Amino acid sequence: MKVLASGLRFPEGPIALDDGSVLVVEIEGGALTRVEADGTVSPVHCGGGPNGAALGPDGAVYVCNNGGLAFKTEDGIRFPYWMAEGNEGGYIQRVDLSMGSVEVVFTQVEGTPIGNLNDIVFDESGACYIVDTTRGVLYYADPVAGTIGIAEEGLEYPNGMGLSPDGTKLYASETYSGRVLAWDVKAPGILSGKTELYSTGGEYHWDGLAVDGAGNVCASNLEKSGITVISPAGDVLREFVTPERDPYVTNICFGGPDGDTAFICSAGRGILYSLQWPWPGLRLNFAH
Repeated sequence: MKVLASGLRFPEGPIALDDGSVLVVEIEGGALTRVEADGTVSPVHCGGGPNGAALGPDGAVYVCNNGGLAFKTEDGIRFPYWMAEGNEGGYIQRVDLSMGSVEVVFTQVEGTPIGNLNDIVFDESGACYIVDTTRGVLYYADPVAGTIGIAEEGLEYPNGMGLSPDGTKLYASETYSGRVLAWDVKAPGILSGKTELYSTGGEYHWDGLAVDGAGNVCASNLEKSGITVISPAGDVLREFVTPERDPYVTNICFGGPDGDTAFICSAGRGILYSLQWPWPGLRLNFAH
């Protein structure tokens, strides 16, 4: 792995762009930050705690904001330990990178305030699935049309999420149960047939995930300081570990000239790594 940038303030939710730069959210920094190929960083201030992001069909970046977290440092690792003072819940933001403008799109669903949001992924239709970690819910939203509803509920601290290359499977990780779950996508926003793709039995915990071009679920493994690659059949294929141990390796995405460069967030150490991926990468819907 190569260090692309350091000194970031708990980076998560990477998005690889066609110009060679990578967007990350900085939870402690309260920003959506562009990391150039030479490591130069330029933030757009969002406030609160930006926790995940994805490009939408209108060219804007949609940010999952958890409302803000409190941080502390132990043994050189910076990490969140509780809600920040004044955190009144999560919300979805729309960021126009060309203008540097930020607006709040959603603060509640069906009359209930949104909890601490974590991850977001757009499908081909232009709508998106959103993870509400503290409420244990997956939302389905069309932020351009202004609609949002519940697609799945009753989950145990869901965290990362991704769609299969053909869009027929949705995957989500549960942090503390150690489960990676899978659903059939019957129609946009309609999930069925929930199964357990893989489980650690709670032995080690997950953070975010991404799906690569081979359909592998690439989950951030907190205890192992890296990424565990799980096949669509539920077999562990390989594990990648960061050069410096970090119990907060949180996210991965794919990009680069050939699409097979992985970008990995070592959030506790504030590092964004790049890595040549041995499988094809996966270009996300509306990424550019």
